[in-house]
Amino acid sequence: MFFWLIVLVVVAGLAWIRLAPSDPEVWNVDPKVTADQDLASGVRRRIPGGEDSFEALHRIVLETPRTEVLAGSPGDGRVTYITRSLWMGFPDYTTVQQGEGSLELYARQRFGTSDMGVNKTRVDDWLSRLSAATE
Repeated sequence: MFFWLIVLVVVAGLAWIRLAPSDPEVWNVDPKVTADQDLASGVRRRIPGGEDSFEALHRIVLETPRTEVLAGSPGDGRVTYITRSLWMGFPDYTTVQQGEGSLELYARQRFGTSDMGVNKTRVDDWLSRLSAATE
């Protein structure tokens, strides 16, 4: 009986991780990037770029498996994306905002205290692909 109770709790926890609602009011916010930062729970980046760069980055981001738009569009000047891990479905949120002559990116996890570098790896890959596409 105790075993099944633990199994039920684990399954319920995994279901919550995968099905928890994502409120755009909470996640689609100003990234407030003042400098490039590698954080335990994510990463902040600022790169030079305008509308064309934003559109190109948007296409690159949407090519990423298990990634979708939570809110916004490049035309709005801000987009927040959700990327889920393959097995557990953990959500990571990345907000891209257009500033004056720059793009600001803030990628962060929702659950836990460390993302084990997955947001840094993902964002740096996007930016290297953007750089290659615009050269």
